[in-house]
Amino acid sequence: MAQSLPVVYQIQPGALGSALSLFATAANVTLSFSSEQTQGMSTTGLRGTYSVEEGLARLLVGSGLQAQRQGNGTYILVPAVQGDTLQLGATTISGLGTTSEGTGSYTVASTQTATKLNLSLRETPQTVSVITRQRIDDQNLRSIGQVLEQTPGINVQSPGSDRLYVFSRGLAIDNYQYDGMPTTSFAFSQALPQALSDMAIYDRIEVLRGASGLMSGTGDPSGTVNLIRKKPTDTFKGYVSAGLGSWDLYRSEVDVSGPLTETGNLRGRAVAAYQQGNSFTDHLQQEKTIVYGVLEADLSEATLLTVGVEYLDSDPKGFSTTGLPLLDSNGKRLRTSRSDNPASRDSSNRQESVNTFASIEQKLAYDWTLKVSANAMYGTRDYDSIIVGTTTGFVNAQTGNGLSYTATKGDNTQEQKGLDIMFSGPFQLMGREHELVFGFNFQDYENRRNGFGNLLADGTSNNGVSGKPVNIYSWNNYAPYASYNFNREDDNIDQWQNGVYLATRLKPTDELSVILGARVSNYRYDASLHYNVANMVRFNTDDSVRVNGEVTPYAGVVYDLTPNHSLYASYTSIFKPQPYRNRGGRLLGPREGNNYEIGLKSDYYGGRLNTSVALFEVDLENDAVADGMVVGSDTLTAYAAKKTKTRGMDMEVSGELLPDWNLAASYSHSVVKDEQHERVKSSIPADLVKVWTTYRLPGELERLTIGGGVNWQSAINLTVDSWRFSQPAKVKQGDYATVNLMARYQLTSQWSATATVNNLLDKKYISSLDGNFYSGSYGEPRNFMLNTKYAF
Repeated sequence: MAQSLPVVYQIQPGALGSALSLFATAANVTLSFSSEQTQGMSTTGLRGTYSVEEGLARLLVGSGLQAQRQGNGTYILVPAVQGDTLQLGATTISGLGTTSEGTGSYTVASTQTATKLNLSLRETPQTVSVITRQRIDDQNLRSIGQVLEQTPGINVQSPGSDRLYVFSRGLAIDNYQYDGMPTTSFAFSQALPQALSDMAIYDRIEVLRGASGLMSGTGDPSGTVNLIRKKPTDTFKGYVSAGLGSWDLYRSEVDVSGPLTETGNLRGRAVAAYQQGNSFTDHLQQEKTIVYGVLEADLSEATLLTVGVEYLDSDPKGFSTTGLPLLDSNGKRLRTSRSDNPASRDSSNRQESVNTFASIEQKLAYDWTLKVSANAMYGTRDYDSIIVGTTTGFVNAQTGNGLSYTATKGDNTQEQKGLDIMFSGPFQLMGREHELVFGFNFQDYENRRNGFGNLLADGTSNNGVSGKPVNIYSWNNYAPYASYNFNREDDNIDQWQNGVYLATRLKPTDELSVILGARVSNYRYDASLHYNVANMVRFNTDDSVRVNGEVTPYAGVVYDLTPNHSLYASYTSIFKPQPYRNRGGRLLGPREGNNYEIGLKSDYYGGRLNTSVALFEVDLENDAVADGMVVGSDTLTAYAAKKTKTRGMDMEVSGELLPDWNLAASYSHSVVKDEQHERVKSSIPADLVKVWTTYRLPGELERLTIGGGVNWQSAINLTVDSWRFSQPAKVKQGDYATVNLMARYQLTSQWSATATVNNLLDKKYISSLDGNFYSGSYGEPRNFMLNTKYAF
């Protein structure tokens, strides 16, 4: 019978058969195979702590074999099943498997994020990057923002506390998925539950760069972030961890997983995490709680049911919705401390979200599978904030005067539901086997926001604070009390869409794959912004968008030059209604265009190392470019519709260079230009370089893993054209690099400690430039984190 606890293995590279025999002895399991099955095969060995399933998966990488567990707990070797998307009870192991947890790898065997077809990274004709569980643990990454900062080709800007602007290929990402289920989000929203996602509950994060209309409904030209949750395991395992970091950071996690019945047909997993601490930003205190539970049940040998729920509570104090003022009254750069906070000490922004999900997978005849997935997310936001209003003027650098308070209070509720019904399987045509996926999905989203008194159209205020002058040198983050005695605005959004989709992978020859797909979508968007004060009623807006039968085609070609190297080309149509308003408060027209990409992908060592080079072009009509504020509002960003073209390239290496040596390295270049060939969106860097590597030392130092990396980005700049200046003023942040380090020591087979240092050289830089609020935010100074973990 297999052991339930992980074991420390020290199996050297060599013949596969010998390595498997050594493994079976160390694991105290029975593993049956013939010498003919492993004849002439070798393995890179196994060093580290693994469960039986995880250890076998690593030893068998690239062998074309998989270990299959029998009813009595023994194992046999059988040929690996290709394209099998259903894993009942995690009883079969093939290559890297369907999860990244426990593999020790920086890559995955396959992904469905781009097309819903189960393809390896090399077989996918678009750029997909993966941050695995091992990478998350190596760098002590705790939030989705921290993960995306390490993701190739992704620029993350935070113009305020707990706010994320995420950019890919010069364009904002607002397409987030959970286990492949699309959700609704708006890139520049202050109420974005997806931006609060905590890494305690996720196996990996997959990021598609480029258009994604086939899977997400309307085509988003920037990309897709797919958060893959942790799943129950077929053996009992778990961990407890506790960490301490800079600025009084404390974090603890508990994760328990395993079978709930003797036969293992019911499995569960529970995760809880708690984090609290201060920040390098003065008076900013953060606290959050995460609870997650998931069950898997084998209703039959061919039916898998999954149900789960996740809860998150984030409650910061000293919260700011904007960055720091950038310019003084002469249009010169205002020198501020990176610890300065533009918010009052008691400003708050509590958010809670509950995300429930369920799916059922049914194996059908002829290797076909039916999967039905449902998702429901409910979120609330209560905010009460007083900040130094960076749009109310410019600071006199000598006196500190020139700005006024901005006080806001209100509440948000978001509710969204989704359903996806998908059939997938092989079919025969002209004597060859091909793959087909088709299905239906829908999303329903509702947002309700009630905002209370701020500045009125004539510049007055009934809350007693907004518009009052403030001296930024002496206020010390204490603000007058604000009294809200009227409801100023109701901001409501209703969005609904459904569609049918189809994708097929045709194999005319062994070397050639042709991937064709299309989606037919129906879309409805209703938005209203109503003011309940007499002199504001003229700014009321009601907008509706209706789209029926919109077709989003997809085409990709992959040609295998050799078994390890493939050329590819892909085309994706873009059609995306957008919620952004012009200065008059009216919605912009839908964003339309085309996405083109060509590239070369390679994999090595049975897929444990992947490389890619891509060239791309995105042509857009009605691209939203920031254009000041909506008239009558000091909180709503205005946008102008432009025709733009984005061109660039991506290069990436990820995976295992040698046993115990992981590497993730990338370079990305993208520039957005308008019809006059002038660069727009210059507050987004054109070039990004990200390198991270870890190595487990050999011999007597084998308990020690060391790692480090560098993140570099090119210069960004912002032009502020204000009537207060005689000429436009420019703010520039030059190119910069940050250096990060880690070390992990395996104290025992179960205890480990991981230390990380971020921004080792303590580089001071502006990480975010916000043209809407004339503000900027500094990146974190040098900081430390020590995390101890007990695995069982």
